[in-house]
Amino acid sequence: MHGFKQILAGRLTKWVPVLAAVALLMPGAALAQLRIDITQGTIEPLPLAVTDFVGSDAAATETGDKMAGVIRSNLERSGLFRPLSEAAFIEKITDPNSAPRFGDWRIIDAQALLTGSVTQEPDGRLRVEFRLWDVFGEEQLIGLQYFTKPDNWRRVSHIISDAIYERLTGETGYFDTRIVFVSETGTKGQRVKRLALMDQDGHNPRFLTNGGALVLTPRFSPTNQEITYLSYAGGSPRVYLFNIETRQQEVVGEFPGMTFAPRFSPDGDKVIMSLQRGGNANIYELDLRTRGTRRLTNSPSIDTSPTYGPAGREIAFESDRGGTQQIYVMNSNGSGVRRISFGEGRYSTPVWSPRGDMIAFTKQYKARFLIGVMRPDGTGERILTEGYHNEGPTWAPNGRVLMFFRETPGVRGGPSLWSVDLTGYNERQVVTPGFGSDPAWSPLIR
Repeated sequence: MHGFKQILAGRLTKWVPVLAAVALLMPGAALAQLRIDITQGTIEPLPLAVTDFVGSDAAATETGDKMAGVIRSNLERSGLFRPLSEAAFIEKITDPNSAPRFGDWRIIDAQALLTGSVTQEPDGRLRVEFRLWDVFGEEQLIGLQYFTKPDNWRRVSHIISDAIYERLTGETGYFDTRIVFVSETGTKGQRVKRLALMDQDGHNPRFLTNGGALVLTPRFSPTNQEITYLSYAGGSPRVYLFNIETRQQEVVGEFPGMTFAPRFSPDGDKVIMSLQRGGNANIYELDLRTRGTRRLTNSPSIDTSPTYGPAGREIAFESDRGGTQQIYVMNSNGSGVRRISFGEGRYSTPVWSPRGDMIAFTKQYKARFLIGVMRPDGTGERILTEGYHNEGPTWAPNGRVLMFFRETPGVRGGPSLWSVDLTGYNERQVVTPGFGSDPAWSPLIR
């Protein structure tokens, strides 16, 4: 599909593949400075009002109502915003292009106000407009107009949510993203595991594999179009590449012994993984262009779960070379190995933040499984959540939220997906069809 130019705040910024966006500014209006400081610890959610989008006809009105609902849900789930009840609204917005009666919104303590409209164009496209207002400053914060196909309404809702998040926090949003995970069905001893893909809020789930073979550890490429995963098709573990758009898959390579935890490099040209050869497991790098492999560690221990830093210059991994599972960091060529975890318990599944400032991990301590973060030098360890069995953290592309899976005990127990932000206070379950494990968060779709 051909892209359209996006114009934001009056200047050309980038290409967007499914829609066009044009800035909407009130004549003579200055941009206000309402902002949430999310670098603090505990943040009181900002109260804001999200009105239903005004529709040009009955169908557009229905779409507008659904879009407003998705935006409210996205912002509320972030933990940074508190959408106010529509029952408290005094003013009914009928013309989103006119300034609202700010006094009516101050009475109900709304600090920000979102208004919008959905119009059916003669060519069949939707024109979606929104304006975000600073209620106490009585100024427009941002306004954008989108043209898109009607079935893109949910994605436009996520893009609008990202625009609001970015304008009010100064940080890039994460709502226009997808999650790949392992969907599990059946009894606990006979689980069918299939690759599944969904929006970050749990909507639009679809299966990528048919469940005929066990699948594990799916991971997105930086381009967002490919997934690498481990499959036992044919009886032995192989690393596969799956193209989301074409649904074509290919074997990355044939490796003797067991293969574990494949993950892309930041440039998408390599896959790093753990290969078991001669009774121990070491870290190998596979060049996807030449299909040549390079061994990065050489120890009699188990080295696994490698993850690149966002610049591609360093690699974190777990190893029992010191006697227990711990996290190590090395240069991307395998040199300079140093241990960074020194707390009590066993550490595993390190994942580098897209921002480069943190490494997330799973920690097992006193029969509890904890999800935490630490700096790349091992300092600043913080536990975000704990439970019976938590595992497999993955970062949102803005580095502010983690998703992981939590296993529940008993014969009827199973894994489910959860998210938690860096404060550790905003923990929420992500609904999936059936059980879900091993999530991986995509980059922004763009």
